[in-house]
Amino acid sequence: MNKPVAWITGASSGIGEAIAKNLAEKGYRVILSARRENELLRVKSECHPAASVAILPLDLTEISTFEKKVKEAISFFGKIDLMIHNGGISQRSLIRDTKLEVDRKLMEVNFFGTIALTKALLPHFIERKTGHFIVITSLVGKFASPFRSSYAASKHALHGFFDTLRAEHFQDKIEVTLVCPGFIKTQVSVNALTEDGSALGIMDDAQANGMSPEDFAEKLFKAIQKKKEEVYIGGKETLAVYLKRFLPGVFSKLIQKAKVR
Repeated sequence: MNKPVAWITGASSGIGEAIAKNLAEKGYRVILSARRENELLRVKSECHPAASVAILPLDLTEISTFEKKVKEAISFFGKIDLMIHNGGISQRSLIRDTKLEVDRKLMEVNFFGTIALTKALLPHFIERKTGHFIVITSLVGKFASPFRSSYAASKHALHGFFDTLRAEHFQDKIEVTLVCPGFIKTQVSVNALTEDGSALGIMDDAQANGMSPEDFAEKLFKAIQKKKEEVYIGGKETLAVYLKRFLPGVFSKLIQKAKVR
């Protein structure tokens, strides 16, 4: 009963799947959430031990269901210790071409869905005087790049919200770790929204050559253990955070020429 319980959104593939397997192997009890129940069942079957894993289908756009989902999540193991916000969707389109409904969808899934689930779970953390939000944002939550306008905006928004939550609830012993992945070899670019809302359908070169989800998950685990407030995980692309901070003019010129699609 003392084993920590982690609830992961976006757990049906990619980073979320790798995190689930990593935590299960390390003795955590894990709750997997995403829209595709069949894929959640597959991930559960590949976790060891599978008996320590529960599945809870969830759509981040169905905010009205979240209070019920939180109660159901708590009922599996009696508590939630870690909420790993990993669910989301990316973008590959120019501002001038992107329909407003696509911008809205990106914000609805990446930002509003995430903060709504946070607000539904927060009373449980406050009551227990413990809890840890791990928020998978992106390096473009620290800087922006072409073809990712509203995706970057949604990730910047998450940083603002969760930095505030940390400051407001430190007395409740609630921790926040903001995690900014670089290029991780997942299907994120394949599923990214284009200007009309359709999926891009192809893998970016940088994504294809990125860090493995398994390596990412192990680095994330170390950051969780250290309760880091913010961490950048990836290859040399993570250096752009520091370039933007200390040499913004140089960064601006480089990002204009960077191959980002």
